[in-house]
Amino acid sequence: MRNADAGVAVRPAVCAGSWYPGQAGPLRAAVDEYLAGGQPIDGRVRAVVSPHAGLRYSGLIAGHAYAAVSRQHYDVVVLVGPSHFHAFDGVSMWGHGSFATPLGALMVDEGLGADLRAATSIVRGSGVAHEREHSLELQLPFLAHLFPDVPILPLLIGHQEPATHTALATALVGVLRGREPLLVASSDLSHYQDRETASRLDAVVVQHVDRNDADGLQASLLSDPSHACGGGPIVAVMRAARGLGATGARILRYGDSGDVTGDTRQVVGYMSAALGEFAA
Repeated sequence: MRNADAGVAVRPAVCAGSWYPGQAGPLRAAVDEYLAGGQPIDGRVRAVVSPHAGLRYSGLIAGHAYAAVSRQHYDVVVLVGPSHFHAFDGVSMWGHGSFATPLGALMVDEGLGADLRAATSIVRGSGVAHEREHSLELQLPFLAHLFPDVPILPLLIGHQEPATHTALATALVGVLRGREPLLVASSDLSHYQDRETASRLDAVVVQHVDRNDADGLQASLLSDPSHACGGGPIVAVMRAARGLGATGARILRYGDSGDVTGDTRQVVGYMSAALGEFAA
């Protein structure tokens, strides 16, 4: 792997074989199983919210997000997730080369990346934050299966500052007009609470997303960031999706890790949602 700023770079699939199957056949079968639980959505989906835990735990929830867009056409996928391992201001972009997956490499839209960096100073090209990060990688098995020829633009938000979310959304709207993008917000919800507590915390995020209320979600995250590890990416994607024409939202599936493990004493919450223009 070379630094993304240095030229062509391949970001390896560091979670393959642990967070999800590392071989193409088993991974494709798992993705198909998760997709089968959801349904395509009528209308135009501009964005989805999808979890990023190991596929064993969150794959069913994520499958609903990607099943919703499985019959739609896009010319780029913009991924926005939280940075779990590196703290920094603004947004880190992997702007060159490709991301490897067991189902084939997904190319980075270098032109869009250059346009985004020119549009806002908060976006910086750097591969360091992406090297170990799982929040975007866990979306890639679905994208490589459904949209293998569609380029991606991977973005990680560092410190969860409202000004960053707003500036990123504004810049994305500006550079994506005239294109057919899918925006993906990668986020799990509350972490390691008992199920009753988790359900109460998670309901705040679910309700704001269901109302397509980015302002309300941002205010809730400021008062208590524990609602979601990727709350900032959700806010930024909601704002950008609205700027690109999304008028409605649908919660597709909610659950927690206890649905898989049977242990409800300490769970992680998961939600999938879609934003767009939907048939009545």
